Amino acid sequence: MGEGRSLLVCPIPSQPPFPAGRPPAGGFRGGEPVAKDVFSNPEGTEEEILAATYRTLVEYGYAELTIQRIGETFGKSPSLVYHHYEGKDELVLACLGFMLDAFEESVVEEEIDEPREHVAEFVGWVLDAEDDPERGEFVSLLTELRSQATHDPAYREHFTRSDAVFERHLENVIEAGIDRGEFRECDPAAVAATIVTLLSGVMLRRSTHEGEAWLADVRTELEGYLGDRVYR
Repeated sequence: MGEGRSLLVCPIPSQPPFPAGRPPAGGFRGGEPVAKDVFSNPEGTEEEILAATYRTLVEYGYAELTIQRIGETFGKSPSLVYHHYEGKDELVLACLGFMLDAFEESVVEEEIDEPREHVAEFVGWVLDAEDDPERGEFVSLLTELRSQATHDPAYREHFTRSDAVFERHLENVIEAGIDRGEFRECDPAAVAATIVTLLSGVMLRRSTHEGEAWLADVRTELEGYLGDRVYR
């Protein structure tokens, strides 16, 4: 997350452009593609500040994020940032919440025509992150932010909500697959919670572990789980 890291603009899902022209399915999906769309044309000073916060966060990471740097990215005095927000954590949480709101709104009326493909895209955004270095860096950024939840109740509240949003969306996808006769009868909520939890673990291990030889086994086991419990 060092200085000079570029803004994520890859045409892939998450947390966040979306695959196949639609939003991604998933904590990992309160992320970049949502950010790219949401912050491409900010409306008003507060959204401009949130956009600057996102760009600065991507470039420097959480530890080196400062109001001064956000002000420099914003192109205006840091005092204007302080006029709207008390500190960097309030800004980061507002930024994350804004992106999550955008994701949630984007899928409210989404028609799920190909549930199996949707699940595959959901899973692939995390498991295939090694195919795109910038996406991998974004996954590390999310992990860094999530670690704040171990001691900060405000971050814990956000990521609790984030998990719930993505689990609920995946649950809807699974229910659609059952209704279409493409998925087995199962407990959609339990399956969604299992997948989101596993993928969150993948994100954590990828960000804190050297090497990815283990990932092939995780992929195989997850595919086996989906084949046994979900897919017909």
